[in-house]
Amino acid sequence: MDGHAEIASARVPDGALLRLVQRGDDFTILLDRTELMSTRASASEEALATLTYERLVGRAAPDLLIGGYGMGYTLRAALAVLPADAHVTLAELVPEVIEWARGPMGKLTAGCLDDPRVLLVADDVAMLIDAARDGYDAILLDVDNGPEGITRRINDHLYTDDGVMAAKLALKPGGVLAVWSAWPDPDFTTRLVEAGFHVTETVVMEQADGEGDKHLIWFAQRPYPTRT
Repeated sequence: MDGHAEIASARVPDGALLRLVQRGDDFTILLDRTELMSTRASASEEALATLTYERLVGRAAPDLLIGGYGMGYTLRAALAVLPADAHVTLAELVPEVIEWARGPMGKLTAGCLDDPRVLLVADDVAMLIDAARDGYDAILLDVDNGPEGITRRINDHLYTDDGVMAAKLALKPGGVLAVWSAWPDPDFTTRLVEAGFHVTETVVMEQADGEGDKHLIWFAQRPYPTRT
């Protein structure tokens, strides 16, 4: 990128190369040469957290799973609205991403990784989903640019019929699976509906002033059991 200096890089396990570049106070994380995220636009990543929480208001001690730290916008937005008794499990597979957060992007990180409500797990979010049963009030996924494993092909599992069903089983009744995407995907919507979720698609802008690209968040709620 013109005017940007690469300051670090990391290899996603079984996946592509991540590059951290900087220009002045701005940072960008690239997947090879494709921009994954930037400090210049964060509104949709923050909306992933705040709009999910709106669907959880009234739940005591909500328990969230966030897949992917990125630049921490979703985590910080979640911590800003969650109550003191909430619990957030943050799954980040690439240890260098956390090193960048504590190092060159420390000012941006603002201590969010040390919040007592946060448990950092250096592992694949899919592993945590597969291991859980009725465990989470919400699962927030922003590990790719959409329902396709571009950072590592094994991430494709998250968006398959089996992956969607695993997320449903990992949620408490009434819990919410929220998936961020840079683009629509009607097939993924169909997959969520066929798994038995109540699905809402919400368009969000990438910048807080309403400028920039349109992004999409799926909010898929696990139904409550039917009373007989």
